[in-house]
Amino acid sequence: MSFSLAEREDTIIALATPQGVGAIAVIRLSGKNAIKIVNEVFYGKDLEKQPSHTIHFGTIRDGEKIIDEVLVSLFVTPKSFTKENVVEISTHGSSYIINQVIRLFVKKGVRPAKPGEFTQRAFLNGQFDLAQAEAVADLIHADSEASHSAALNQMRGGFSSEIQELRTQLIHFASMIELELDFTEEDVEFASRDDLRALVERLLRVVEELILSFDLGNVIKNGVPTVIAGKPNAGKSTLLNALLNEEKAIVSDIAGTTRDFIEDEINIGGVIFRFIDTAGLRETTDTIEAIGVSRTQEKMKTASLILYLFDLGDTDLVEINRDINKLENLGVPFVKVANKIDKANSLLINELKEKHPDTIFISAGNKDNLEGLKAKILELVNLDKFKTGNTVVTNIRHYDSLTKTRESLLDVLGGLDNEVTNDFLAMDIRRSLHFLGEITGEITTDDLLANIFSKFCIGK
Repeated sequence: MSFSLAEREDTIIALATPQGVGAIAVIRLSGKNAIKIVNEVFYGKDLEKQPSHTIHFGTIRDGEKIIDEVLVSLFVTPKSFTKENVVEISTHGSSYIINQVIRLFVKKGVRPAKPGEFTQRAFLNGQFDLAQAEAVADLIHADSEASHSAALNQMRGGFSSEIQELRTQLIHFASMIELELDFTEEDVEFASRDDLRALVERLLRVVEELILSFDLGNVIKNGVPTVIAGKPNAGKSTLLNALLNEEKAIVSDIAGTTRDFIEDEINIGGVIFRFIDTAGLRETTDTIEAIGVSRTQEKMKTASLILYLFDLGDTDLVEINRDINKLENLGVPFVKVANKIDKANSLLINELKEKHPDTIFISAGNKDNLEGLKAKILELVNLDKFKTGNTVVTNIRHYDSLTKTRESLLDVLGGLDNEVTNDFLAMDIRRSLHFLGEITGEITTDDLLANIFSKFCIGK
């Protein structure tokens, strides 16, 4: 999805609130002629004579026919989201009224907006850079405190300001290196190689820190895949139901009831966790159950967190130790969860407290100490970096560009070590600038913009 120059001059329209019947609906128009066109069908004040950021009551009419009583909000260029004239019409939420109003403006030459076209216009008109524009979509889809905070920080320029600062410093050295190419015969040095090395090493530290933050950013944005694993009848389904506070999984005394995955999301401390209840881990001759056990083992390898659940009334310390050794070999963070505390003997509890003091004791059936379990889960998902307000990368496109930037910067260092000629050194610096520019939008293609904004909703 790309826009021609002629299309960018159009006045566009879209419903900015969700589809369906509601108390009110907001219809948004943007373009040079937006206020003029709305004024032609609005009966109230003369909108073309009103200041920006004002709201006016009146009616929208198609000839003599009144469609609805409305409130019209004016945002006069450049003081609007798109930096164009923007009008937002608040109507009653009837789908009939919405359709009538939009059809009226389409008859008057207004074009229905494409997905993300309002935000794309804001980017093209210099309201914000590409990383900030992408954060608008993340903010709309944020479903937890953590994802909301990350998107808001990025939208307000937290991520972009770091990238811009890095790029500005590198541009200066690039220009000095390329200036030297014009004076090759004079053997002059405008850019100190020691200063360039110090800058590149400093940039690498920042870029690598941003790259490392992506694991956390991905967790914040998409949720933490958390597998509940253990023997059949350890209480995995009961625990999932207790955490969800609903009967999502089938609970039975018959071992091996869960044959496949049951998955749902839970918000814990402002972070989304995607809990996966799996088939019980055991040797089995049942073909279907065996497939479930195999899939469980695969899920455990790709999880970000494992809840190892065991039944205190049906497990001994030798078996627990054996399972813990297997989990440690997986290399995935895990929580030791001792279930059915009400059925345990005191000897086993004391042994666990001595050998595995980080064990969490619960009763999933009675919902005992679930808050303690949630606190432990949050502790293992290290959000300290995020909570201090540091920039966190949440976008796979940014991660990819940062990775390529790192490779190019390493090539610059390699060139300095090998004392390559200035033209090769300048080439590697330009590559680094190119990949940094991809993030904020200094370097774009129509295909890139089309891919990004096509994922937005129509009214944004």
